[in-house]
Amino acid sequence: MVLDLAGGGRVVIELAPLFAPVHVANIKLMARAGWYDGLTVERVQDNYVVQWGDPSPRAPPSAVTLHPPAEYERPAAGLAFDALPYRDTYADRVGFVRGWPTAESDDGEAWLTHCYGMVGVGRDLNPDTGSGTELYAIIGQPARALDRNIALVGRVLSGMDLLAAQPRGPGAMGFYADPRQGLKILKVRIAADLPAAERPAFAMLATDSATFKAWIHVRANRQDTFFLRPAGAIDVCGALPPIRIIHG
Repeated sequence: MVLDLAGGGRVVIELAPLFAPVHVANIKLMARAGWYDGLTVERVQDNYVVQWGDPSPRAPPSAVTLHPPAEYERPAAGLAFDALPYRDTYADRVGFVRGWPTAESDDGEAWLTHCYGMVGVGRDLNPDTGSGTELYAIIGQPARALDRNIALVGRVLSGMDLLAAQPRGPGAMGFYADPRQGLKILKVRIAADLPAAERPAFAMLATDSATFKAWIHVRANRQDTFFLRPAGAIDVCGALPPIRIIHG
């Protein structure tokens, strides 16, 4: 998903239908209907999230599932899970599925983790799961306590500097008192709908590769002219695979 912002900036978000198929389908429907066009960033809470949506609020397109299932987790069976060899505070195991930061439990469930740059669906109190009219990105210390409580639908591949640098909202939970204070989103498109030459392209280090495993080991055991005491461990959010922009 490509967000063109006022001032010429661009944010590119990779969507995660493997974990939240109904929510992602909603987001694609709204993007293709132009529903997100003209919205603004309405909330920027320091060390937490930047959120965009419609404070009006307007009704989404009729085809959108207004009350989707709580896609907070899914069965782990069938997922190609590349586990990290380190303990985690919030899950029995953590690692990656196709590059997505993922946690697993001994009871056979898997879920995406709230790492920096992950994109989720804003909602009200349980059991409301949100339809996708409000989206947020994590801009601070990984909010792992949100894991399995909100549907994560993607991650920011480029443009995080634009989102994280927005002025913090002065209101409760970082909301702007005046919606006009927020960054304007001019247009949102699905990259697959763009001409091939205009689609953003990225390369990611494969998490099932020997190179990635060696990279993780070095990051968890740094001992060089700067690091005196190696940590001997690394959090899944500190081990996100490197992503390189090819174009876009």
